[in-house]
Amino acid sequence: MGSAISKSLSLSSYHILLFARDTEKLGSLLKEIEKVNPNGNVETIGCPTDACWEADIIIPAVPFTAEHEVAAKIKAVATGKVVISVTNPLNNTWNGLLTEPGTSAAEELQKLLPNSKIIKAFNTSFAGDFANPVIDGKISDVFIAGNDEESLETVSALVKATGFNPVVAGELSVSRTLENMQLLLIKLGMKYNYKGVAGWKILHN
Repeated sequence: MGSAISKSLSLSSYHILLFARDTEKLGSLLKEIEKVNPNGNVETIGCPTDACWEADIIIPAVPFTAEHEVAAKIKAVATGKVVISVTNPLNNTWNGLLTEPGTSAAEELQKLLPNSKIIKAFNTSFAGDFANPVIDGKISDVFIAGNDEESLETVSALVKATGFNPVVAGELSVSRTLENMQLLLIKLGMKYNYKGVAGWKILHN
């Protein structure tokens, strides 16, 4: 997801700072981005703390089990900043969630980063959707949840920059539903062989 989001945002006006433990993969990603958009405003940075210190919006694209470690590293520099939770807390067999009933990965991240503005977004999309958010002639929706209105607007603009249609779904507690939606989409994808390209769309008059 980190690579997919980065590639998509590199085509916009956003200044992107990339960090990953695997420096070889990070270098390869930067080369891919530069090949597609040589004028993209993208750079790599040496540590997560420095990256988050400079960033206005933080997207920790890591598994749910790694969020505690990442949050500890960035907590001091993420105060007051928008942090986007893209994580789905899937178990090892992808048939359930690791979170307890009555909470979500996004809400758990908010506990770890109490002074940050956690927004749930992008978790209901497959990484493969970012290359072309238009599926069957319709722009795929990205559902957004959070408790801060200004941050919801900020993330909505970022979602639009990736080519998706932003839909503000409600407060951060709605992320429980959003994470279960992606679990369902993954199950359907395996059953009907969606090949990693599928998305949700609200159809209305």
